[in-house]
Amino acid sequence: MPRPMRLMFRFGRISDCRRAWAPRPVRPLVKAMLTYEYTYAYATVCPLDGKFDSLVLPNVNTECMQIFLDEIARRYPNENIVMVMDGSDWHRSHSLTLAENLRLLLLPPYSPELNPVERLWDELREKNFHNRVFDSIGALESHLVDALRHMEETTDVVKSIAGLDN
Repeated sequence: MPRPMRLMFRFGRISDCRRAWAPRPVRPLVKAMLTYEYTYAYATVCPLDGKFDSLVLPNVNTECMQIFLDEIARRYPNENIVMVMDGSDWHRSHSLTLAENLRLLLLPPYSPELNPVERLWDELREKNFHNRVFDSIGALESHLVDALRHMEETTDVVKSIAGLDN
């Protein structure tokens, strides 16, 4: 019996400082976090059913991309997965080994509007990282993991934001 097909879109990175509303003549002050420590969210979503999967990894490179791809293939062993992503170096590395049920489809260069999860990423930044400062990279990672876990648990919300009918 053939396996069902799952279409997933991949995205990553968080950093954002946005405007804040205040009544006149108040000028809001927003702290900014300047740091040289980084953490990276690897995530993918199926806009058809809102299924969201994520991992927080220390780098953006081929090794971490391989860990992420292996984990996604492991989570959906009975489905064929077509993962759509941009053409970053670590997305198209020849040293990536794809699981038997996973294929990659690269978007054309400079076309983020073709990836429906860009709206989801904006939602994550707006709701969870909007003008926030963290005491440490560990505190940021903990907050990030909680936010990603919440998205994984709310497929109806995810589908409404990233759905292909938007």
